[in-house]
Amino acid sequence: MKHIYPYLLVGLGGFLGANARFIVARISGAIFGVSFPYGTLIINVTGSFALGILVTLIGQRLIPHAHDLRLAIAIGFLGSYTTFSTLEYESHSQFESGSWMLGMANLFGSLFLGLIAVRIGILLVTHSSTP
Repeated sequence: MKHIYPYLLVGLGGFLGANARFIVARISGAIFGVSFPYGTLIINVTGSFALGILVTLIGQRLIPHAHDLRLAIAIGFLGSYTTFSTLEYESHSQFESGSWMLGMANLFGSLFLGLIAVRIGILLVTHSSTP
């Protein structure tokens, strides 16, 4: 059971995070409409905020069971809720250590290369499925 425990924590957190994402996106769409991805924006910002709080509390050893909470909340819940929070935190860590170029490369690489990858994926499917 000891070996499966971390996976259970991540899995439970992931289940809850994915459902929280779904709920927030639906509520945001109902309130603000769908002409702009308000739900995604809210999810990314709130997830980044929550990760900042959590890793600071864990890093300063201000909460008990920090390892279990990191698995369940930081990796599981927030990992399913938004991966953007991880991108932001890792970029912040690069900036904080003085590696500004690496931090910028991480941000711009993920955003722009990710956008290009989405476009290429769309083009591959649409061109291969057209008769």
